[in-house]
Amino acid sequence: MKKTSPLNERIKKYAHSDAAALYRDLGTTKNGLRLDQIGAMKEKYGANTGVAGKAEAMSARLRRAFVNPFTVILFVLGLVALATDLWYSGSSPRNTGTVVIIAVMILISGTVRLTQELRSKRAYDRLDRLVHTHVDVKRDGVRLALPAEELVVGDHVFLAAGDRVPADIRLTHTQDLFVSQSAVTGESGILEKDSRVYSCQEEMAFSQYQNLVFMGTTVISGKGEGTVLAVGRETLYGSFKGPDALSPVSFEKGAASIAWVLFRFMAVLVPIVFVAAGITKGSWVEAFLFALSVAVGLTPEMLPMVITSCLAKGSVAMSKKQTIIRDINAMQGFGSMDILCMDKTGTLTNAGILLEYYMDILGNESEEVLRFAYLNSLYHSGVRNPIDAAILECRTMPGKEDACAALARQYQKVDEIPFDYNRKYASILLAGSGGHTLVMKGDVEAVFSRCTFVEYQGAVRPITRDGRASLDAVVAEMLEDGMKVVAVARKALNRQSHVTTDDERDMILMGYLAFFDAPKRTAAQSIAGLRALQVQTKILTGDHRQIARSVCQRIGVDADSLLTGTELDALSDLELRRAAEKTAVFAELSPSQKVRIVEALQENGHTVGFLGDGMNDIPAICQADVGISVDTAVDAAKDMADVILLQKDLNVLEAGILEGRKTFTNMTKYIKITASSNFGNILSIVFASAFLPFLPMAAIQLLLLNLLYDTLCIVLPWDHVDSGACAYPRDWSGKTLGRFMGFFGPISSLFDGITFLFLYFVLCPSLTGGLLYTQLTDPALQLQYMAVFQTGWFLESMWTQVLILHMLRTEKIPFLQSRPSAPVMLITVAGILLFTGLSFTPLFSVLGLTILPPRYFGFLLAVVAAYMLLTTVLKRLYTAKYGELI
Repeated sequence: MKKTSPLNERIKKYAHSDAAALYRDLGTTKNGLRLDQIGAMKEKYGANTGVAGKAEAMSARLRRAFVNPFTVILFVLGLVALATDLWYSGSSPRNTGTVVIIAVMILISGTVRLTQELRSKRAYDRLDRLVHTHVDVKRDGVRLALPAEELVVGDHVFLAAGDRVPADIRLTHTQDLFVSQSAVTGESGILEKDSRVYSCQEEMAFSQYQNLVFMGTTVISGKGEGTVLAVGRETLYGSFKGPDALSPVSFEKGAASIAWVLFRFMAVLVPIVFVAAGITKGSWVEAFLFALSVAVGLTPEMLPMVITSCLAKGSVAMSKKQTIIRDINAMQGFGSMDILCMDKTGTLTNAGILLEYYMDILGNESEEVLRFAYLNSLYHSGVRNPIDAAILECRTMPGKEDACAALARQYQKVDEIPFDYNRKYASILLAGSGGHTLVMKGDVEAVFSRCTFVEYQGAVRPITRDGRASLDAVVAEMLEDGMKVVAVARKALNRQSHVTTDDERDMILMGYLAFFDAPKRTAAQSIAGLRALQVQTKILTGDHRQIARSVCQRIGVDADSLLTGTELDALSDLELRRAAEKTAVFAELSPSQKVRIVEALQENGHTVGFLGDGMNDIPAICQADVGISVDTAVDAAKDMADVILLQKDLNVLEAGILEGRKTFTNMTKYIKITASSNFGNILSIVFASAFLPFLPMAAIQLLLLNLLYDTLCIVLPWDHVDSGACAYPRDWSGKTLGRFMGFFGPISSLFDGITFLFLYFVLCPSLTGGLLYTQLTDPALQLQYMAVFQTGWFLESMWTQVLILHMLRTEKIPFLQSRPSAPVMLITVAGILLFTGLSFTPLFSVLGLTILPPRYFGFLLAVVAAYMLLTTVLKRLYTAKYGELI
């Protein structure tokens, strides 16, 4: 038998209790809590900030910091190394240096990333306060606007259309309250809520109680008030919405793709190194540990930290440009985004529209049409929209204020069926001296479909085929002028207190309202700017096709291949995928159709952003790779968005795209340059292991080299990025990684080979009396020979690995045409000097390294200069062949 939690039982109890019992049990009243009760209620029931969620979020951050494809590889290698060392029973003493360095790598990578994420979170929390989300609350009889996180159990809360419900609430009063519970039930339907009291015999599913509203749900229309029953993680929404239940985002998928590329390289190279070292050196345990070090050398364990630093830096930079990045992962999405979908209203056009005409069915001015449209807008309790705002502005016209006030006294609202984006109209039932009247206002086609009569000059006539053609001609003329047209209809009803959708038929068409929705002066420039960045713009609007076409033609958007919602429904998924590629404007869309278009574009391989601010945009915002909204949007839209614009300006988006591409480029610099450099080292090791009588570098030395290099790379997120690297969208994946490694890795191996020859045949023999290693019989001289060789390659590898960062970070000539940022220059130069200087100290002798004679450094400078010169030439060939470097 399924058990019910005590919390659910308590909330169900209040669904069966009247307001008096509710107030008595919680120690509150209809005037809200006393101020001296707030602390005690917070202590008893918790705060509305998700305390449990924060603890869980910390565990999630710990997992992200220490558990990722790269640290997992290191962890496995460390375990194998530890097991091998423990089981090794030879005469040599055990050496846990390999295990220690791997552990240090994991610890540094994870700690730095965790620290960066915590710093970023504090920055985001400060930025997030700029997004105004307040709740209307009554305390001590005074109505206040409080941040949602300050709510406590027992607070008396007021809800209105467009609000996101901030807690689990028992309703005590409602007025035409309709709520979408999709956030907690997954169902898209709209439910009516009321303040009824259920009897003890009425048992039902938790979410079906009509007198309860739940955190995370959205008020579609109407008003309500009630008492808070649960907050934070104690709510129905909070109990199952863990902060980690998100699907992998694009850059995480890309990181996994890169990990698999590196794993495949390991699968080929590591066994070769193991076999070659084992055969030539005779010690299979030593060969195995060295092969493990090679595997570690191919692992970019600092990548998660570098990613986090890049994303955090980009998001903080965006905050200075009136943009709040609520999800750090969205920064990479900006860089990859190649299609931006947006609604037309308020984005390409001005937020406020103007009522230009109010007319009868044949286009003559009609005060009667305006009066009934005014009453519909006045009493409509749904989310306020520009249409209603423009209609209600008519009361400010000369001579209209008294007439509008008289209308409000003459007609009272009885009931309504609120507007939604599938029906596309709202119906208000009015009571007047002459009886009840149902007034409908909305989309022309939708209202037409409910009308069987027309009214003209006081007479009501049936709609005929010829009459319909005349009606269409009047509307078409206004639409061609770019006007937004709304139809108004009415119908007399018997005196009744409730209206249903069955009543919305056989309506009488009265006339139209025409509005002018002027394009923004900056719209054409913004569209051109996005096009210059190789970002396609697609308009997804619910407006009529003619309006959409007119506006788009004025701002330079190709509307020749416009597709309507009706035409879209007739297409299969495959046909839509083809049509979505060549169509720039989609009109007369429902919210679900917007989602379908976004999905089709994603299936075609695009990274899609969606900019919207209304209830009808929420599904598409959620579906997009980058969901974008504005500070003035409805709360539910802001809550679902990854990015919040503090001003609705496409120029701000351009800045975001550029910042995202800079972020992408710096992440890619690290992974490609590091992987190719490491690959070159591994090729050198394969070659050296086959021909040298000793290992070219000890396992612990190879691990230390990798650790030193990766530590220097921490500064890469602060590097400059060439403007050319931001000119087009970038794909974050492992697709081109193998190609890059295969091209530049062998260049490094070439100079490693030259270094091997110099060290083995020139430098080392000069210190051992002219004898090669195989000719030596003194063990001390053999150790000196090995130490000089390994130290020489250690320093050459460090110099070339660090300097190759500067050579491959830009397609231009480094230091002359493209300079690195000051932090990158300072840290890399300081790192080279520091670690080279350490070779003259006793510290290096602990690692089996030694002090080299001065003539080696002359050779080192010559090899490094030749390496940089050849790389500069070859990267031009690579760029010419593949069109890009990084």
